[in-house]
Amino acid sequence: MEVSRVRALRGPNLWSRQTAIEAVVACSESERAISDMEAFETRLRARFPDIDLPRPPGLEGNHSLAHILAVAALRLQTQAGCPVAFCRSAQTVDPGIYQVVIEYVEEDVGRLAFDQALALCMATLRDEPFDLGPVIAELKARYEDVRLGPSTGSIVQAAVRRGIPYRRLTEGSLVQFGWGRRQRRIQAAETDASGAIAESIAQDKALTKTLLASAGVSVPRGRCVEDAEDAWAAAREIGGPVVVKPLDGNQGKGVAVNVQGREPVMAAYAVARVHGSGVLVESYFPGHDFRLLVVGDRLIAAARRDPPQVVGDGHRTIAELVEQINQDPLRGEGHGTSLTRIRLDEIALQTMAAQGCGPDSVPAPGVCVVLRNNANLSTGGSATDVTDHVHPDLAASAVMAARMVGLDVCGIDLVSRDVYQPLTPETGCFVEANAAPGLRMHLSPSFGTGRDVGAAIIDMMYPAGDNGRVPVAAVTGTNGKTTTVRLLAHLCAQSGACVGMTNSDGVYVGARCIDTGDCSGPRSARNVLLHPDVDMAVFETARGGILREGLGFDRCDVAVVTNLGIGDHLGLNYISTVEDLATVKRVIVENVAPTGTAVLNAQDPIVVQMASSCPGKVTFFARDGRHPVIETHRAQGGRVVFVHQGDLVFAEAGTETRIELAAVPLTRAGSIGFQVENAMAAAAAAWALGVDWVQIQKGLASFVSDAGTVPGRFNVFEHRGATLIADYGHNPDAILALVEAVETMPARRRTVVISGAGDRRDQDIRRQTEILGDVFDTVVLYQDQCQRGRGDGEVLALLREGLGAARRMSRLQEIHGEFLAIDTALDALEPGDLCLILIDQVEEALAHIARRIEPRADDVDTMPAKEERVRAHAYP
Repeated sequence: MEVSRVRALRGPNLWSRQTAIEAVVACSESERAISDMEAFETRLRARFPDIDLPRPPGLEGNHSLAHILAVAALRLQTQAGCPVAFCRSAQTVDPGIYQVVIEYVEEDVGRLAFDQALALCMATLRDEPFDLGPVIAELKARYEDVRLGPSTGSIVQAAVRRGIPYRRLTEGSLVQFGWGRRQRRIQAAETDASGAIAESIAQDKALTKTLLASAGVSVPRGRCVEDAEDAWAAAREIGGPVVVKPLDGNQGKGVAVNVQGREPVMAAYAVARVHGSGVLVESYFPGHDFRLLVVGDRLIAAARRDPPQVVGDGHRTIAELVEQINQDPLRGEGHGTSLTRIRLDEIALQTMAAQGCGPDSVPAPGVCVVLRNNANLSTGGSATDVTDHVHPDLAASAVMAARMVGLDVCGIDLVSRDVYQPLTPETGCFVEANAAPGLRMHLSPSFGTGRDVGAAIIDMMYPAGDNGRVPVAAVTGTNGKTTTVRLLAHLCAQSGACVGMTNSDGVYVGARCIDTGDCSGPRSARNVLLHPDVDMAVFETARGGILREGLGFDRCDVAVVTNLGIGDHLGLNYISTVEDLATVKRVIVENVAPTGTAVLNAQDPIVVQMASSCPGKVTFFARDGRHPVIETHRAQGGRVVFVHQGDLVFAEAGTETRIELAAVPLTRAGSIGFQVENAMAAAAAAWALGVDWVQIQKGLASFVSDAGTVPGRFNVFEHRGATLIADYGHNPDAILALVEAVETMPARRRTVVISGAGDRRDQDIRRQTEILGDVFDTVVLYQDQCQRGRGDGEVLALLREGLGAARRMSRLQEIHGEFLAIDTALDALEPGDLCLILIDQVEEALAHIARRIEPRADDVDTMPAKEERVRAHAYP
C-alpha cells in the first residue's frame, strides 16, 4: 500500500460537510480484498482490539486495505476523545487507487491519526509489533494541546448552536465570530469590547480596590509593599491574619491566605514576589471563597470554591489520598478538563506543616487536611454552584463592580460567609475583578447545576436573531463565472454596500484590489470574510479549490451554477466525466442555507438535477421562456428568469418584472447569447439577495464588459475600421459560445488568434480549432508561455490536428510568441474585418493590445520585435 497525497479539506467538500483528511492510496491486487488475505483481520485485532470494521456497501462482505486504513484512522481519533464519526474509501477510475476520507475536528490530530493508522496497517501486513498504548497517549496529548479549552470551547459551541460562524485565528484561544462588518472576536472569555485600559485596571489589584471602594463596594483593607520587611509592617498595621498576593497575578499563583506572624508573612512575600511585579498585603476575611460571573449587565453564574483537601481514612498517607483523587478522569493538567490535578508543591507543604502534618502523614478517619488556603480550580480546588442563592442586592453590587472596572465579562472574587444577603463590610468583601475569567467552575461544577455561560456571552455579543453573517453568494460553472461574479458584485454595490469579491483575476473589497492572480479558491474567500469593511460577499468558486480544500465558508445564501461542460480540466484529480464534475460543482448547492436560493441554468440538464440537492429555494434561468423546466417551475410558483420579446423577464407566482435587453450593454442588445445568460444569472442572484429592482436595473445599465471591468471576457475594441475581440475562452464550450456570438456580428473577413492550455485532454485541445475552423477565414496559432506539462510544440500539433478536421478551408499561420501573434493579426486587419484573440496572459496581452490600438510615443521602442518564424498553410 502506498500513499501518494494527503491533504486537509477545511470546509464543506465533495464528501461531507465536515472537515476531513483526504488521501490517495494505491493498493496491490491482494490488498484490494483483505478477507482473502489469510489471518490479516486476526492480526489486526490483536494489535487494535477495539477496531470496528463495518463492510462498505456494495462490496459483498469484502473490503480493501484502503477501507481499513480509513476506519483505523477514525477509530484512533475516537479513542483519543475526538468527536468524529465519518470516514470513507472510494475506488477511483484507476484500478487499485482509492480516495480515503477521514473526518477530523483538529487537523494536527487528524493527520497524526492517519499516519499512525498507516503504520498500524503496514505492521499488520508484515506481522510486525505495533504498540497501541503510546499511540493513543500521543493522540490524546496532541488533542489536549491543540483543542479549545473549556471556557473558549463553551462560547464557540454556543455560537454554533446559534448558527454563528467562527474561525480560530491562532492555535490558541483567539477566535473570530461572524463575517465582514459583523465580526466579533474573543480570546478565552475576553471579548473585543473589553478595552486594554479595563484589562490593565483588573490586573492592578490595588487600583481595582480603589475604584471599587469609591463606588461604595466593600473591599479588604491593605496596601502594596516594597519588601519583606514592609510586608510585615503592613500586616501589623492591619492587625490579625492577612492575605499576601502578587499585585498582578492570576490563577491563584503565589497567593497565601490567613497568614500570621513575622516569618510566615515574609516567606509568603518571597513566594508572591516571584509571581508578580509587586506584592499586596490585605486583611484576611474569614468565610468562603465565591466567584461571581458578570456578563454585560447581568450576574450569570456564581460558584463557591473550596480549596483542595483530603479526608483521612486511617490507612493511607496524604500523598496516597491525593493520588487517589487525581485518578478522577475529570482532573487533568492545565485547563483542558473540568478539574485540575492537586499538586503537592511548596505551598501545599507549608499549608500542611501549619496543620502539623506532611505528605507521609496518615490522617485519622474523617479528619480533613486542607492542602492550600486558596480555592482556585487551577490549583486543584473544587466548585459548587450557588447561582440560585445569590441575593439580588449582592448581584447588583457585582454588576456595579464590573462596570467600575470596565469589563463586559468579569469574574468577581468574593469572600463571604454566604451569598444569601447583601454585601456589607460585616458580611464580606470583593477581593478581585478578573478579566478573561475561567468558566470551568460554572460549566461543570463539582456539585450543583452547570450553567451555560458560553451562551450568555454569545447572547451579549449577538442579540437574538443576529447570526453575525453577511450575505454570501457563490458562483461556479464551466464558463461565465468571472463575468457573473463581477456583474453580481456590481449589482449589490448599487445600494452603497461594500462588496467583497473573489474571482480568477484577484480579490476586491469595494473598489480596491487587495490581491491579484487566480483567487477563486477557499483561502481568498476566507480572507474576504475576515475583512471588517465587507457588507456582502460574492465568490467565484472554482472546481480546483473545492477539490483541494473544500469551501471557504460553511454555507451561502445564493449558489449560482452557470453551466457545465467538458472544458473544466476533465481527466484531472479523478474527475473524468461531466457527471463527476457535476458532483464537485454541486457542493455549493448542497450548502445553500435553508433560507437561501440556488440559481440554476434550466437549459443544462445536469445543472437542473442539482435542484434536488438544494436545502433552500431554486430559481431557474434560460433564454427560452418556453423551456419545459421554466414553464413547470413557474407553474409551481417558483422563480424563473427568461427572455421574451427583447426583455429580461423575472417571474414569480403570477407577477413579472421586465428589463429591456437593449438597456443591458453587456449583452449588446441581446445579440451575445452567453452574456445574456450571465446577465440573467447575476440578476437572479441579486434578486435572491434582496437587492432592490431599481438598483438591479441601474446596475445592469451601467456595467460594461471592457478590459477595465471584466478583463479578458469578450472585450470589444475598434481598430482601423475593424472589430477586435479579446477573450480568455480556453475550452470547447467557451469556444462554441464565442462562435455563436461572433456569427451575430457582420464581418468581411474573420481571423482568430489561439493557443491551447496544456493541462487539457488531447481531444479538448483538438476540438477548439475544429470548431473555430468552421467559422474563421484565418487561424493564427501561437504557443503559450507556459505549456503546463506539455512538450515544446505538442499543443500546436494538437491544434493543427483539430483544424484539419474542420469542415471548411482556413488559412493557418503559426507564430512563436503571444504578442507576436497578436501583432501579426492586427497588421493584417482591414476595415470591416473581425478578429477574435484568445489571450493567455490576460493583463499583459490586454495592455499590449491597448498600446497597439492607441500607441504612445514612448511605446514605439518597447513593442516586441517580429521574429521571422511565421509559417502559412491552408487546411481543408
